[in-house]
Amino acid sequence: MRVQYFTLAAAGAALLASTVPSPIHPDPDFAIRHQRTTVPHEGAVTAADLLAKVSDCTPVSNGRYRTDRDTPATVPVCGTGDAVFWKADMDIDCDGSPGTHCNSVTDPYFLPSTAFQQSDGRYLDAERLPYVVVPMPSGIWNYRDHGVRGGSVVAVVYRDQVQYAVVGDTGPADIIGEASYATAAALGIPPDPRSGGTDSGVTYIVFKDSQASPIESHEAAVSEGERLARQFVEGS
Repeated sequence: MRVQYFTLAAAGAALLASTVPSPIHPDPDFAIRHQRTTVPHEGAVTAADLLAKVSDCTPVSNGRYRTDRDTPATVPVCGTGDAVFWKADMDIDCDGSPGTHCNSVTDPYFLPSTAFQQSDGRYLDAERLPYVVVPMPSGIWNYRDHGVRGGSVVAVVYRDQVQYAVVGDTGPADIIGEASYATAAALGIPPDPRSGGTDSGVTYIVFKDSQASPIESHEAAVSEGERLARQFVEGS
């Protein structure tokens, strides 16, 4: 009876599998778009609301950053009581767990690691997780001294869009303006690691002493980001 039961069960499962469509979507970017549209409350605080709060800059960095290796240093890190922010370009970071779009073939500078890790010890997934890159600590600026760490919540503003992300990686000590493949894709910025990104118009607002837990949960970043963004725009 036991053998017969499992045989019938297996047959039933096979029949069901043949008649029910597979839940795996053939479009590799479907998960990114689906994640963005189904997370509650994202976008409740507008881009205009946030940009109005960062229209003036009180520098907290000791100098300025380049946006690319061959550009002049023009970007300061600015600060308020609740956040640090900068206005720059967006280069594409594909580092971390390799996938369809982010690997050593698609990205000549690919690294299979990120500065910060998931709660299970694995490296972050640039294709799926919106994250932002901060410069390594240097004489210009040390992010650790300003309440910023791995998992800190970031509001990334581009045109009229707001995408919540986390601090997920570190980059060169003298360059700023980089985010993951998933961040770019969610904002409509070309995410290709070789040819994507945008040359200007991106504002990164990192909320001090914030934390998305676990770091790999975009839903946690959105929930905490909405709360902190509302506090930020309503504060004096």
